[in-house]
Amino acid sequence: MQTLTPLVFWAQRHGEIFLRVEISDAKNLDITVHENILHFRGQGHGAKGENEYEFNLEFLKPVKPEIKHKSTQRLVNITVRKQEHCWWDRLTLQEKKPVFLAPDFDRWLDESDAEMELKEKEERIHKLSIESRIPKDPYLGLKKGYLFMYNLVQFLGFSWVFVNMTVRLFILGQDSFYDTFHTIADVMYFCQMLAIIEVINPALGLVKTGVMPAFIQVMGRNFVLFVIFGSLEEMQNKPVVFFVFYLWSAIEIFRYPFYMLACIDTEWKALTWLRYTIWMPLYPLGVLAEAVAVIQSIPIFNDTKFLSIRLPEALGSSLSFSYVLQFYLLLMFLGLFFNFRHLYKQRRRRFRTKKRKAN
Repeated sequence: MQTLTPLVFWAQRHGEIFLRVEISDAKNLDITVHENILHFRGQGHGAKGENEYEFNLEFLKPVKPEIKHKSTQRLVNITVRKQEHCWWDRLTLQEKKPVFLAPDFDRWLDESDAEMELKEKEERIHKLSIESRIPKDPYLGLKKGYLFMYNLVQFLGFSWVFVNMTVRLFILGQDSFYDTFHTIADVMYFCQMLAIIEVINPALGLVKTGVMPAFIQVMGRNFVLFVIFGSLEEMQNKPVVFFVFYLWSAIEIFRYPFYMLACIDTEWKALTWLRYTIWMPLYPLGVLAEAVAVIQSIPIFNDTKFLSIRLPEALGSSLSFSYVLQFYLLLMFLGLFFNFRHLYKQRRRRFRTKKRKAN
């Protein structure tokens, strides 16, 4: 039986060399490192059939004598550790690459990518080290169960609103705009009152999101729902109610199931994309619809003097609530800017992390 040289593929990291020897069903392997030279000898099925295969590699820089190797039915994997953590310009001491040696593109990384991989590995180890020192929360299962049920209830509520409004729109057309409040308001009241929990949860540390973005959204919606729509009968028959409710529910039917699945450590890629993307057009449109509702309510508050503050006769008869609404419009668009920037940063972080994991 003649001795041949097998095909060898290589890749590196800062601390290791990876070799893949193309020999299947390898046996009688003898792999050693002596004086910085790797000696390989073994029998198996290679490029030219069943033969003995042998090769030597003199490394560019010192390596540790201990090596690891694993033989499978298709190949032999060898791992050699470098003496120093550094990046090599090439594998062998001789400048001319051996004809049997080629890059292993399945494992190949350039130096910057390898540094990023090393940094992420160190961060994972550091994170695991910290987590191992932190006592486990005995109430974690209870907290997740509570959050799952909350998101489930909200998903069912907003789904009912969305489906009901969609069906009525197809059946009644534009006529459905004018009685939206009387048909939908009870469920919307329930969902938005329950949404106050979303301000309490981060304040108690049950979720990692900030308190202020949740406060801006929940309190802003409740102001429009209870003060603008709920307290003025003249507003309840206006088409703007339909657009406000429809845009709110269109966002939430994707947000709440995303959080539900997160409670059970599950992810659907399509749902994740929708949760972090669909708000980009719908959230500004929702704020615009709310602003239209506020503007339409100003003349009504002026005429009815509802919620106006009575002043002493020397200062005038009353201070109209419309001034509060005009100030609220300014706060509404400042809140839109604040929340849009916050949500966009969340989206970028989410997809940047997913891209790193995929690579």
